[in-house]
Amino acid sequence: MFSIGFSTDTSPRGAAGPYDDRVFEGGTAVLDSFAGRCVLVVSTNYAPEHAGIGPYSTQIAEHLAGLGADTHVLAGMPHYPAWRVHEEYRGRWRVRETREGVTVHRRRHTVPARQTALRRGLFEASVLAHGALAPPRVRPDVVLSQMPSLAGGVLGAGIARRAGVPHAVVVQDLMGAAAGQSGMSGGGRVASLAGGVEGRVLRSAAVVGVVHESFTDRVAAMGVPRERVRVVPNWTHVRAPGGDRARTRARLGWPEDATVVLHSGNMGLKQGLEVLVEAARLADRDGGPGGGPGGGPGGGVRVVLMGDGHRREHLRELARDVESLVLLPPAGDEEFPEVLAAADVLAVTQRASVLDMSLPSKLTSYFTAGRPVVASVAAGSGTAREVERSGAGVVVPPEDPGALLEAVRLLAGDPERCAALGARGREYVERRLSRRAGLERITALLREASAAG
Repeated sequence: MFSIGFSTDTSPRGAAGPYDDRVFEGGTAVLDSFAGRCVLVVSTNYAPEHAGIGPYSTQIAEHLAGLGADTHVLAGMPHYPAWRVHEEYRGRWRVRETREGVTVHRRRHTVPARQTALRRGLFEASVLAHGALAPPRVRPDVVLSQMPSLAGGVLGAGIARRAGVPHAVVVQDLMGAAAGQSGMSGGGRVASLAGGVEGRVLRSAAVVGVVHESFTDRVAAMGVPRERVRVVPNWTHVRAPGGDRARTRARLGWPEDATVVLHSGNMGLKQGLEVLVEAARLADRDGGPGGGPGGGPGGGVRVVLMGDGHRREHLRELARDVESLVLLPPAGDEEFPEVLAAADVLAVTQRASVLDMSLPSKLTSYFTAGRPVVASVAAGSGTAREVERSGAGVVVPPEDPGALLEAVRLLAGDPERCAALGARGREYVERRLSRRAGLERITALLREASAAG
């Protein structure tokens, strides 16, 4: 297995904790431990998907390939966040391709246009069935699974067991908790079933990474010893903005005297984006997008929902008579950071029931953009704790459009505070969420799994 030149466990024994800067020690001697080894990454989401988990799985695999590992990925067909298979992959059952030195093995699966517990179950079952029937014909030295999907974790555990090699898991979302907290139709009925399967996968893993410490108690409650749990935060996967902010706003049709509140990313159930629609409706009553007391001096509040997802059409219909709300398609990779920076406030929203089942990956991009964040989320949730720890924004009660709009108004009237919050976000990224730090935490996780195996 991989050679270990130093201890990567810097937290007190028996307690979960992030790897600290000592994972960078050792230089090339540490990096050489991956040369010639075969690593299999199991992740339903992968490039060219540019939102959610896909960018992280992609950067992990490419990083490992860059360290000399023979890196393979078992993935699905690109479909997120639109929940539509990309045109060039439609009608294809299996695809083997090479991307940036990584061999990607894609398997066809169902892609539900509308999310219910039954449809999600069929999605997971199809991922599991096709992956089990046609696994990659490689013998890995270690397997790394990204969860969700639940099926991906089961596949990763099975492949590792048959090969007699260690299995490491990174928990991005907790599927059992998600079924119960997301508001998905029928979710309560499958929460215990999904949680049971999830628990078996996690208990069998050599080491479990969680992207936020708020997941640790729930993972431990599944029977995973705390000494096998590590906090491995996601990192920013977008560049810092560097363009002309005024020019970007003009191109998007955003007046300089308007206060633009932007939500970027998946439009699903757990996001509870109806709160932004209703906040925009309240802004209409206060003068609308053309001016009035709804925003900062001389302008109104405009709410922009940018992205895709199975709730997009529902939101469009709900906002049919709302003048202060605009829906935009996802921005391209190069344009994305500039659009975030062009907004005045960046919004993250979740249903009140969402507590400890996910941490929005958009936060890392928001912090990088250097704009203040308003989080309409449950107090004490992982998302609330991350926004508060960063110092980059404010938290307001979930599903309360009035509180959200009031927070935006207060920020619009205090440019110095906005600048300070934005600066803290960028500082937080540099201190904790750099790509280098994030990728080194993942390689440390794999080294630890290999030592344990």
